[in-house]
Amino acid sequence: MSAPTPETAENSDGARASLEALRTEIAKAVVGQDSTVTGLVVALLCRGHVLLEGVPGVAKTLLVRALAASLELDTKRVQFTPDLMPSDVTGSLVYDARTTEFSFQPGPVFTNLLLADEINRTPPKTQSSLLEAMEERQVTVDGTPRLLPDPFLVAATQNPVEYEGTYPLPEAQLDRFLLKLTVSLPSRDDEINVLARHAEGFNPRDLRAAGLRPVATPADLEAARTAVAGTSVSTEIAGYVVDICRATRDSPSLTLGVSPRGATALLSTARAWAWLTGRDYVIPDDVKALALPTLRHRIQLRPEAEMEGVTADSVITAILAHVPVPR
Repeated sequence: MSAPTPETAENSDGARASLEALRTEIAKAVVGQDSTVTGLVVALLCRGHVLLEGVPGVAKTLLVRALAASLELDTKRVQFTPDLMPSDVTGSLVYDARTTEFSFQPGPVFTNLLLADEINRTPPKTQSSLLEAMEERQVTVDGTPRLLPDPFLVAATQNPVEYEGTYPLPEAQLDRFLLKLTVSLPSRDDEINVLARHAEGFNPRDLRAAGLRPVATPADLEAARTAVAGTSVSTEIAGYVVDICRATRDSPSLTLGVSPRGATALLSTARAWAWLTGRDYVIPDDVKALALPTLRHRIQLRPEAEMEGVTADSVITAILAHVPVPR
């Protein structure tokens, strides 16, 4: 790999500084979710999508809106319901009586950041309408493919405690999400901070009044993606990623291990994390840092393991502890 030119290095450093400023800017609206913000930035760098899991009221919607405002990106929200149709997401052809022709009316998927709220509340037919958009960055209506904007990220949410009346995402669709991020409840101090902000007049629907301003641009994001693509990966690190993923396939607690696509995803997220932390090469700690959010939704527990209290995170953590780390 050729050495970066001074101009390339300068662009990379400037893009990194801009993306690092996102945490500070988003913190003006969202308290105590630094790891989730980082996960969303990693997904943008890797051109991936994110599944956000958390109970209602932990600011999942606000988080996506704040990210879009800080990055000068367009965002739309779709509330997934049992009667939502695929065309409600992708758009449809509408007949114009004046011109006697059909014209395409784009759906909310034509945006930069799509918040798919409670995606498991809608039937599989509508869930699958997102698959082409997520994988191909386009939607096909009446046989005509239409490209989506770039960048494009789907941030889908689901409630981890209320499953009545839901349609669990199939494994094939779960595998399309680069990361599964757990949006946790805030600590006591953070929750007091949230209440204090609201008492001072904070309005989550008016982010500009809260002081949020764009601190990075799509051009910064594109420069960052170029820099991430130049982050080097040694043969030993690639082998480490493969060994972790292969170990999930042999785990007695699992009926389904991580696929080769999952291994590719882990390598991508580790490269993005390495670049964000200021390096142009990947080390084992980068792989470990992103292993849980990248792999937890790509494995399936045996029923007897679930009954014993085993979780996806505990299986991956145990594997990380046993797979030899390259020196």
